[in-house]
Amino acid sequence: MPTPFSQPEKPLNSFAPRLLDWFETDGRHDLPWQQHQTDRPNPYIVWLSEVMLQQTQVKTVLPYFARFMDSFPTVQDLAAAEWDTIAEHWAGMGYYARARNLHKGAKQLVDVINETGDYPQTLAAWEAISGVGPSTAGAIMAMGLHKYGVICDGNVKRVLTRWAAIDGDITKSATTKQLWVLAERLTPKENSGLFAQAMMDMGATLCVRRSPNCQLCPLREDCIAHAEGRETDYPVKAKKKPKPSKFSNALIIENNDAEVLWLQRPDNGIWGGLWSLPLEFVEKVTANKATKLAEAQPKKLQVSSNEKVYETEFTTAEQIIHEWLEENKLVAESVSNTLLDDAPIKHSLTHFHWYLQPQKLVINEAKSTELNEKLSAAQIAFKWLDKQKARDSLGLPRAMIKIIEV
Repeated sequence: MPTPFSQPEKPLNSFAPRLLDWFETDGRHDLPWQQHQTDRPNPYIVWLSEVMLQQTQVKTVLPYFARFMDSFPTVQDLAAAEWDTIAEHWAGMGYYARARNLHKGAKQLVDVINETGDYPQTLAAWEAISGVGPSTAGAIMAMGLHKYGVICDGNVKRVLTRWAAIDGDITKSATTKQLWVLAERLTPKENSGLFAQAMMDMGATLCVRRSPNCQLCPLREDCIAHAEGRETDYPVKAKKKPKPSKFSNALIIENNDAEVLWLQRPDNGIWGGLWSLPLEFVEKVTANKATKLAEAQPKKLQVSSNEKVYETEFTTAEQIIHEWLEENKLVAESVSNTLLDDAPIKHSLTHFHWYLQPQKLVINEAKSTELNEKLSAAQIAFKWLDKQKARDSLGLPRAMIKIIEV
């Protein structure tokens, strides 16, 4: 009798054995966080890698994982580390809230270990750790503890929607529930860690977004999407609205010692806890179709003209600097009159595109002392470092690295 997944019982029952046979011969067995070949798995390693792998590819994660393991070989080391050290290790990988949750989660895990003598042993206990959702918790249970656990991350959703022709929008809760039910139905009670790794490998190496390698897939005989020649129609996801754009001047404020002013971003918001040049948001005057984006004239946001937007877009430190510059009639100049004016540095984030225009201002010792006093009085975290020292010692977002490389 047909199932709610448009697949009869026989393919459902043979799904895991076929996948595990494929994984044994063709799967990845050399990733540094894999625990399926160990007798005593390490949940710390699995937790760390799973957090890093959220929205980030394996090839990007590998060097970051190695650096973290060198510097923080145990969860106690990670919990005891200063945030700036963790931020510096994470810088460039993006989605920085993960790093904040990682640090907070490490402290929570140490508390659990101190209280119970071991890592959390249940799905609910892992989901109580900051930044750990149902799929990450399932992966840790299955691969980090060798217990039963189910995963349903992006790779798994792609495999399942194609194999079972699930045509609901995967951003909707009803489709998510359906996929979780199917994932639970297919996951074997024994070797769920092997199965989880096999599903990840399937989605990462064969059942990829574009040009899936169906000829090597152990599930192709009963994959409905393959039978219909519609592999790339799945998973179904509503079209995203075009991302809006924001525009900022990135102020390279330099003192007499050729040191640049760096501000630590607030914990919440974009680049939380990382270090950045002061940013000065601007509004772009609408250009007609014949005018290039870069030719649209920028207009600085003013407190009097748009107080709500000003306070939303400028951090406290940036408001102080912005007002100090205006009081002293100081104007930063573009570092280039050609390339950067024609093509600002573009940095795409989850919800918008950000165009950053580097501008430079050199101030004398008296002015730098005055600015220091204003920032210190407001308890702003700031440092004066040359570009190379900043790159070597601070956690800088990739956008800031792009700017200092110009």
